[in-house]
Amino acid sequence: MNGIEVNTRNIAACGLYCGACRKFLSGRCSGCSFSDKVSWCKIRKCVINNGYHTCAGCSKDVADCKIYSNIIGKLFSLIFNSDRPACIRYIKRNGEQAFAEEMAGHKRMTMKRK
Repeated sequence: MNGIEVNTRNIAACGLYCGACRKFLSGRCSGCSFSDKVSWCKIRKCVINNGYHTCAGCSKDVADCKIYSNIIGKLFSLIFNSDRPACIRYIKRNGEQAFAEEMAGHKRMTMKRK
């Protein structure tokens, strides 16, 4: 398994940090931004169609977005104790580089729910 590097390209559209994912680190996944296997992801489609890198580029709050706040995201949040909206807020406030540094430094894919 490779080390976790700080790279903004490893931030998924929804705010997860693929660069800290075990599958990504082991080479079994190329990350959400670069994988055709996630073409089913409506969040990714929306981000690409609007010319953003992540949902942080959108002026809409993710809490009010029906594409972002869907049942799959809510289940993911419960199962993995994840707070993806906090990730997007962090990116909006501090930028993608700071987010990548934060996630790589803590070796996490996502911020934890409080």
